[in-house]
Amino acid sequence: MKITFLIHNVYAIGGTIRTTLNLAAALADRHEVTIVSMLRHRTHPRFVIDPRVTVEPLVDLRADAADPLLHQPAEVFPTAEKRYKQYSRLTDQRAREYLRSCDADVIIGTRPGINVYLARFAPPRALRIAQEHLTHDMHTKKLRAQLARQYRDLDAVVTTTDADAAVYRARMRLPGVRILAIPNSVPDPGLPPTDGGAPVIAAAGRLVRAKRFDLLIEAFTDVAAKHPDWSLRVYGAGADKERLQRLIEEQGLGGRAALMGAVSPIEAEFAKASIVASASDAESFGMTLVEAMRCGTPVVATDCPLGPAEIINDGVDGRLVPMGDRQALAAALGDLIADEPDRHRMGEAARDAARRFDPAHVAHVYEELFGDLTATRSARAWQRRKARWRNRAGRALRHLRR
Repeated sequence: MKITFLIHNVYAIGGTIRTTLNLAAALADRHEVTIVSMLRHRTHPRFVIDPRVTVEPLVDLRADAADPLLHQPAEVFPTAEKRYKQYSRLTDQRAREYLRSCDADVIIGTRPGINVYLARFAPPRALRIAQEHLTHDMHTKKLRAQLARQYRDLDAVVTTTDADAAVYRARMRLPGVRILAIPNSVPDPGLPPTDGGAPVIAAAGRLVRAKRFDLLIEAFTDVAAKHPDWSLRVYGAGADKERLQRLIEEQGLGGRAALMGAVSPIEAEFAKASIVASASDAESFGMTLVEAMRCGTPVVATDCPLGPAEIINDGVDGRLVPMGDRQALAAALGDLIADEPDRHRMGEAARDAARRFDPAHVAHVYEELFGDLTATRSARAWQRRKARWRNRAGRALRHLRR
C-alpha cells in the first residue's frame, strides 16, 4: 500500500513533525511511505528521518523565492488558519498539481489548512484522512465554519483524544465521515529508566502563556521551601522566556530553578529527573507526558482539556491536579518528593502504561482504519449523498415558504 503524509514543514521542529515521523517509520515496515512537505527552508531536516521514507518538498523557500506566486496570498488555504500568511498561490498551485496526480492509496493531512487541500484536490480513489493535532475548540469559530464545509469530502477525521473526537461528532456534522481518536505515537527512547534518585523536577514545552510555566514556578516556590535540595529545570524556547526568568528571580529561585533552553530529543533530560511536571491550561494530546513516562519518570500534570486524563491514570502512573491550582500542584509534587517508594512505583507503572503509545501499535490501529474505510466506502458515500439531498430539499422548502 502507498501511504502519503502531507505536513507543513518537515524540516522544522515540532510535535506534529515528531509524531508524523514516528508513525511514518512504523508504517514503512510494511508499506511504501512518502512525506510531502508543503514548505522547505533548509537543506537538512532537524529530525532524523527513516531512510525508507521518501521526502518530497513542494515549495522550497530558498529556490522559489523569485516566483511571483510565492508573494501572492493563498486562495484555497483557509484564511482563518494560523499559518495562512505562510501560504501563497504557489503553495495552492503546487498542492493542487501534486495531489491531482498522486497515486497513493491513502493520503493523510496533518493540519487544518492542509486538510482543506486534501479535501479539495486529492483523487477520490484515495482514502483521505485528516489528522487534527489541535482540538476543535482551539480553532476559531471562523475556521471551524471553513473546515465544516470542506471536511465533508473526507473519509475520516482523526483526533488525538476520545474527548476531542466526541466534540467533533457533536459540533461538526459530517455524514459519511468517520470521526475517531488515535493517540500520537511515541517510541521507546532506548535509555535506561530513571533511577528516581536525582532531586530534580523537569518540565518541557514551548515557553508560552498557555503552558503555564509561571504557575509551575510559583508552585515550585512552595516546594523549594520544604525541600531545599530539589531543583526545577524547564526546557524549551518561546516568547515567554523573559517573563519567566523575571519570575524566577522575583521568587528568589536563582540557582534552584532554571530555564535550560530547547533540547531535542528531550528524553535524556527526563531520564535525569525524578519527576516531570506539566501545568498547562490546554493540551491537544501531551507528547511530553508520554515521553517522560517512557523514561519511567512519573508525571504530575494539571487535568486540563483534553489530553492528560487519557494518558495518566491518577494515583497509579502519575498525578492529576485541578487546572490553575498552585496549592494542589505544589502538594502533589511534594507528596512524590517525600515518598520515594511511591515515586518508584509510579515510575515503573508509567513505563508499562506508555507502551500503548508504541509506534508499531499505533500503526496497526491505522492499518485497521484503512481496512474499515475501504470496506465501508460505498455505504459512507451513500450517507453523504443522502445528507446533500436532504440539505437541498430543506433549502428549497425554506425558499418556497418565503
